[in-house]
Amino acid sequence: MPAPDLDPAATEPIRVVIADDHGAIRAGLAMILSAAPDISVVGEAADGDAAIRQARALRPDLVLMDVRMPGTDGIEATRTIVTDRLAQVLVLTTFDLDDYVFGALRAGAAGFLLKSVEPTALIDAVRRVAAGDGVLAPEVTRRILAEFTRTPEPEPAEVPGLAELTEREREVLAALGRGLSNAQLAAELVISEATAKTHVSRVLAKLDLASRTQAAIVARTAGLVP
Repeated sequence: MPAPDLDPAATEPIRVVIADDHGAIRAGLAMILSAAPDISVVGEAADGDAAIRQARALRPDLVLMDVRMPGTDGIEATRTIVTDRLAQVLVLTTFDLDDYVFGALRAGAAGFLLKSVEPTALIDAVRRVAAGDGVLAPEVTRRILAEFTRTPEPEPAEVPGLAELTEREREVLAALGRGLSNAQLAAELVISEATAKTHVSRVLAKLDLASRTQAAIVARTAGLVP
């Protein structure tokens, strides 16, 4: 999947808060991200409560969130940050257990990566999420696909707000259900990437959804994905 076209010199830096209860990991992540000319680490947090406070105070573009932290964990912090529309959340954790994967995605995380991710892939993921795309580690993608395969296909369900979508917006929702990025969506519908991003934002707003991943689940629930 091609990365979104980015010109670091022509855009404002992507502002990131790093939430992890290990100081050494926060320092390492900050060093990796700060090496990118278009990413700026503006804050750090050692637990979920601090991540929420930092998100409210700094209004970053993205919070890089660990799952297992003392007090309020990363999943609950993600739910609050996304629900309050404070920032996008990219979950980065050592664990790929189903409860963490699905919990984070249900909470509205825009992506889920393992801490074994290569530095270049991490930087690319931050850029993708900041640009409005979703990102899932290959291990996580396989797990989700396996879950859909294992679960009997339900009858299409009535989705609140679906009737309010225009025909084009329904096409966009179906494309999200197939996991298309903004660039792929733009190419398929023969529109600009900026227009694709606008359509995605409208679909999420009309359906009261927090992330593309939630939209993909809705698309499947509504029977829009073959």
